[in-house]
Amino acid sequence: MTLQEYDYARESPSKLAASCLLLALTMKNLGGWTPTLEYYSGYRSQDLHPLVKRLNFLLIYQPRDKLKAVRTKYSHRVFFEVAKVTPMDMLKLEETLKSC
Repeated sequence: MTLQEYDYARESPSKLAASCLLLALTMKNLGGWTPTLEYYSGYRSQDLHPLVKRLNFLLIYQPRDKLKAVRTKYSHRVFFEVAKVTPMDMLKLEETLKSC
């Protein structure tokens, strides 16, 4: 989704990927940012928090009439129906990020 959003073009691809991973881990309650992830990504959890919040905001307030083909594709079982995952409440995300 970020590929079509100009605001994300200035972010480094590695930071964007790390932030997406942290958001996914948080959304699915799979744990936080581990020392191993920090070592191999080169990013501390705190460095990713602002971008994680922006990504979650993008999921919450995305226009539903755009990117229908992408949403349909990733709603399929082959892709684990990731397009159907409910974004996190912003306050809950904030609380969760404080603990990691």
